[in-house]
Amino acid sequence: MMRKILPVLLLLIGIGAGIGGGIMLKPAAEEAHQSEPHEVSDPVHADTAAPADDEGHEVLPEYVKMNNQFIIPVIRDEKVAALVVMSISIEAMPGGQEAIFQLEPKLRDEFNQVLFEHANAGGFDGVFTSSNKMLILRDSLYEVAHKVAGPVVKGVLISEIVRQDN
Repeated sequence: MMRKILPVLLLLIGIGAGIGGGIMLKPAAEEAHQSEPHEVSDPVHADTAAPADDEGHEVLPEYVKMNNQFIIPVIRDEKVAALVVMSISIEAMPGGQEAIFQLEPKLRDEFNQVLFEHANAGGFDGVFTSSNKMLILRDSLYEVAHKVAGPVVKGVLISEIVRQDN
C-alpha cells in the first residue's frame, strides 16, 4: 500500500514546491512595468537610431535586398582556390528604398571593390565567419554604402554567405 501512495505523495510535493517557487520568484507588478531593456551603444552606428514620427512612435527602417548575389573569387597561387557567394541587404531610412534602387549599380561596384579587397587580404580564408572578420567586412560595406547613398543608409546586412573550396 505504501509503495503506491509514496510516488503520488512525492509528485504532489514536487508540484506544490514548483508552484510555490514560481510565486516567490514572480516580479512585483510595479517592477515589471518599470524595467525596460537597455540598449548597447554602438559608436560606429550611433546615428542609426530609429526616428520617431509626430506621435512618438518608432519608425521602422526599410530593408532593401540587392537584386543579385555577389560572387567573389578567392585567389591563392595565381589560381581560384574558392568562391564566396554572398547576399547583401541595405537597411535604409523610411522612404529610402527608391534611392537605394537608383544607386544600385554604383553600390554594387563599390561593394565588389570592398569584397575583392577583403578576399585579397585573406578575409575569406580559414574561419571566414568569425565575429571579427564579419565585423570588419560589414563595417567596410557600410562605409562605402554611406559614401555612395548618404544618410539614407542605416546599415548593411549580410544575409547569406557561403564559400565553396575547389
